[in-house]
Amino acid sequence: MKILVLLGSPRRKGNSESAAVTVVDQITATIGGEAEYIRLTKEDISPCIACGGCEKTGECIVKDGMVDLYEKIDGADLLFLVSPTYFYGLSAQLKGFIDRIQCRWSRKYLLKTPFRKEDRRLGYLICTAATHGKKLFDGSILVAKSFYDAIDVRYGGELLIRGVDQRGEFSSNQEEIEKAQLFAREITSHFPD
Repeated sequence: MKILVLLGSPRRKGNSESAAVTVVDQITATIGGEAEYIRLTKEDISPCIACGGCEKTGECIVKDGMVDLYEKIDGADLLFLVSPTYFYGLSAQLKGFIDRIQCRWSRKYLLKTPFRKEDRRLGYLICTAATHGKKLFDGSILVAKSFYDAIDVRYGGELLIRGVDQRGEFSSNQEEIEKAQLFAREITSHFPD
């Protein structure tokens, strides 16, 4: 099983990344698989220029780091979008990446050509936030669901962690670590032996 973890935080080894590592380490220890972490801040990803080129071909005309990322998405069986919350939404790095999935949306909905459809492919969202707002993650969840729909991946759910801001706050919060471990166990239940 190939696991692709898309890290949207500009902060290396921050709370969202630590939560993702906790989840993915438990998954690979339980059911195996090969995990690849992509730090989006290190990728050469230009913003979508809304040129409409993908509406004709299903391919993005912008040739940058996304070319390789499209292949990695296509090859992944289990995907994670990982982000801190900024102003009730995903990080700019992750949102910019997701916007470049417009070509996959065009391929699916305009050209009627699925990206890669298999019932076992699952996608998840892991988000952290400093505050505790009731609707804090609503926008991020909606964007994640739209992303996974565009690439024909079934949305499996989300791990939402409130009240972590400074680096290390997730890793020192046993309650949140246990929540992440439970989330991982729920995911592995979808992959019986």
